[in-house]
Amino acid sequence: MIITKVLPFMKYRKAALALSVALLLLSIVAIAVRGLNFGLDFTGGALIEVRYQQEANISEIRQILTDADYRDVMVQPFGSVNDVLIRFQADDNPDIAIEVLQHLRDAGHNPELMRNEFVGPQVGEELREQGGLGLLTALLVVMIYIAFRFQYRFAIGAVAALAHDIIIIVGFFALFQVEFDLTVLAALLAIIGYSLNDTIVVSDRIREEFTTSREDDSEKIIDVALSGTLSRTIITSLTTAMVVVALMIFGGSMIYSFAEALLIGVIVGTYSSLYVVTNVLLLMKLKREDMMPKELPKEDDFTEELPSWLKD
Repeated sequence: MIITKVLPFMKYRKAALALSVALLLLSIVAIAVRGLNFGLDFTGGALIEVRYQQEANISEIRQILTDADYRDVMVQPFGSVNDVLIRFQADDNPDIAIEVLQHLRDAGHNPELMRNEFVGPQVGEELREQGGLGLLTALLVVMIYIAFRFQYRFAIGAVAALAHDIIIIVGFFALFQVEFDLTVLAALLAIIGYSLNDTIVVSDRIREEFTTSREDDSEKIIDVALSGTLSRTIITSLTTAMVVVALMIFGGSMIYSFAEALLIGVIVGTYSSLYVVTNVLLLMKLKREDMMPKELPKEDDFTEELPSWLKD
């Protein structure tokens, strides 16, 4: 690909570094102070879906169940104005859905039961622990792969970019108290794959430029590499974002959080591939000499080390 114009990406690297640090600090504070609003998958409890013949009154349903002493009641539309999803903390009780329907009917409602699920608190805790372990394992595997594929500096940069993306996404969910469930955890794992793919493309181009360029300035070499991958990055990010936005609009409430996490991840992941990885490489003093292949010993060097009787 012939680059017609080299954009000065690294001219703004310090501003990008300051932005990343600010977002990370905000995310960490939000996670520590507000915490995550874990969904039913992680906390345990009951999930009941009911259907009305007419438009459901969400606030009235919530008030009825709250007055009936159900804990942490969440009521929301599900797919249409007639379908309602009810979540609340509860002990394992196979008749819980019948009790909820009875409370609603006593208040003059006549819904039809569509779904009744229960997740125990022990299962929820195990899912939370296994999800965190899965994220850490993914980061470790990525670091090992990049170290073998490129160089240890690129491995550290890639893991820093992935950790940067995950912390900011989780911080967003903590700051705005958006429900964090298994679909969001799946989105985080998907973002690791998406961001890693982008990072590998950028890293491969940087390595290529370092080995072929006659320029000694690392920042200029990285500018050339990023300019060469910019069109591909824009096309990939925009097409992915368009699909995710479509999921948010037409996918319904069940996958809205999943699509929301993906959209944030696409934006942050694209940014981290351009600036977080490159900032780490420059902070670790990556130079052109580090990327050049090492010279093999010449034949004469082996000959000089041989005993005199073998030289003859």
